[in-house]
Amino acid sequence: MQITVDLDLCESHGSCVFAAPEIFSFDDDDYLLYEAAPDDGLREGAEKAAASCPVRAITVAAP
Repeated sequence: MQITVDLDLCESHGSCVFAAPEIFSFDDDDYLLYEAAPDDGLREGAEKAAASCPVRAITVAAP
């Protein structure tokens, strides 16, 4: 699975971090960090994170 985040759209709402903390997090400066190619076992969380993003900055795709 491949995750892409459009960081120009991201407004750091944090809904992805709550939906999938094993994939998404913030650094000390509130800059979004994420695993671009997480294990396929995390797909459900990744899709929930993408769906919860209010600005639709997250894309989840097959590798």
